[in-house]
Amino acid sequence: MMKKEFKAESKRLLDLMINSIYTHKEIFLREIISNASDAIDKLCYLGLTDDKVGIKRDEFEIKLILDKENRLLTVSDNGIGMSQEELENNLGVIASSGSLKFRQQVEGDESADTDIIGQFGVGFYSAFMVADEITVITRKYGEEQGWKWQSSGVEGYTVEPCDKETVGTDVIMHIKPDTEEEKDEYSQYLREYPLYKLVKKYSDYIRFPIRMRMPHPKLKEGCPEDKPEYEEVFEWETLNSMVPLWQRKKADVTQEEYNEFYQQRFADTEPPLSVITVSAEGAVTYKALLFIPEKAPLRYYSEEFEGGLQLYSAGVMIMDKCKELLPECFNFVRGVVESPDLNLNISRELLQHDRQLKLIGANLEKKVKGELERLLRDDREKYESFWQSFGRQIKLSAMDNYGEKKELLQDLMLFYSSTEKKLVTLKEYVERMKEGQKYIYFASGDTVDGVDHIPQTELLKERGMEILYFTDKADEFLSDVLQKYQDKPFRSATDGDLELPGEEEKKEKDEQQYKEAFAFLKETLAGKVDEVKASARLKTHPVCLSSGEGVTFEMEKYFKAAQPELGLKAKRILEINVDHPAFLAFEAARLTDPERAKKYAEIFYNQAQLIAGLPIDDPTAYTDLLCSLWQ
Repeated sequence: MMKKEFKAESKRLLDLMINSIYTHKEIFLREIISNASDAIDKLCYLGLTDDKVGIKRDEFEIKLILDKENRLLTVSDNGIGMSQEELENNLGVIASSGSLKFRQQVEGDESADTDIIGQFGVGFYSAFMVADEITVITRKYGEEQGWKWQSSGVEGYTVEPCDKETVGTDVIMHIKPDTEEEKDEYSQYLREYPLYKLVKKYSDYIRFPIRMRMPHPKLKEGCPEDKPEYEEVFEWETLNSMVPLWQRKKADVTQEEYNEFYQQRFADTEPPLSVITVSAEGAVTYKALLFIPEKAPLRYYSEEFEGGLQLYSAGVMIMDKCKELLPECFNFVRGVVESPDLNLNISRELLQHDRQLKLIGANLEKKVKGELERLLRDDREKYESFWQSFGRQIKLSAMDNYGEKKELLQDLMLFYSSTEKKLVTLKEYVERMKEGQKYIYFASGDTVDGVDHIPQTELLKERGMEILYFTDKADEFLSDVLQKYQDKPFRSATDGDLELPGEEEKKEKDEQQYKEAFAFLKETLAGKVDEVKASARLKTHPVCLSSGEGVTFEMEKYFKAAQPELGLKAKRILEINVDHPAFLAFEAARLTDPERAKKYAEIFYNQAQLIAGLPIDDPTAYTDLLCSLWQ
């Protein structure tokens, strides 16, 4: 029998198929199973008009058959099969797709319940990544003669008649021997459980049952009860689910089913916080099933974490983590999207970035935000649980790309309120603002309790002003990006000027009265403080530090830890409570004992540093200084 050569173009394409187009060897099984599903779909369609087909819908199946001894893996279907001519055209000419032609034929036929997957005609050849020889035995519906196609790769192929009792196709792959570098590189495709996992991963929702003989332990007959012995038996099992959960009506699915699906599919020990179902028709048709997790997974905030949704087309998983379907700010969302409208590339591994994908992504973004807004409005406890896990991601995303997503995300943010003693939104804060209040005031620190005792907040609290507590290191950077909310600018409680009514008048009066005292302090603390002034905001504390415009103290602390080489430092303004006994003691010493007054000045500065959460230069010297005043 004469071996037929592939055309020169086909040789080059086949070599490309084997070595370049597919990045993962394991997808060969997805491609072969998809071809089998297409063949069955074609016969199903024919059965709509031909009573002679004689196969019921529930009798169609795809079988995986292992012959470990001879290193053979067979994928068998009872679909439409191929004639000699089709074998020559479909397998002898690479990239000639019978599925594409069939798809074109039935297009517009509303009665055609088909789900044809293949369209490029190259997926079959992916099997050469794991097989050194492929044999195809097939018999077309309506014909008595079977045919055998055989090839070892680019050298060519043979076609000859053969006997086959039933209609359909058997793809028999002789699995390559393992390499020295990787002992189980190919042999894994000759074992039941690795194949089972591949079917579940890529072909779980193929519409027809995929069956394989699976091993099970069975108690040996006649063995004593106190010494049970087991033997391994093989039984046919259906490996795939066939009907995906997202294709069922929402009313027909229980919360328990959603929970089970989510926990199994995405390996979470907890049920999801919320479930989002989407069914869209129009410019693009798709279905989606999305889950908002209860808690952030391990390493969520590390570079190792990879977000993205599972993408399906015609029941076949195209991508495990398609990042393009949701923005980075919602990368915590898990779920699946299935659409028949996607333009796939030749390997079905990557998606061409087309209009359909962008439309789906834009719609899902709105759906996720809408669900979070619903939780915030209707189930505050649940939302606060979500915020505990993913709030930092929302804030970081709002800052990314110069605030590109801040309008999308700002209404989802929560901050602790000084007056409400709980988490509140920016909208809630603005709605409660005092008449004439110009700014959204905030104060920063490591903890709520720590921020609550910051001296700079005393005047604001006295006047009943609500303060947002920033306890995340990202918060002050966030306020810089947001700049304002509903035309209300953000202002730190540690800013030099809070612009409160009556504040300036008191400061001017005190500064004029104690002009010489402030000059003495500034001279004594030269190089440490940029300015000394009277404070209108302090009530019970003697001193505090405020920052000028630009870098704040919290920013300074962050950059000192993250990028110390930058040497960024906030401006230091020493504010003095002229009504405090400590200042009055300083003033008395200044007039009678200047050296003692200098010690007071150093103590004021160090106290202000500690209150601001900043390290003092020399703790030992500070304690010695305090002790010297007792002498």
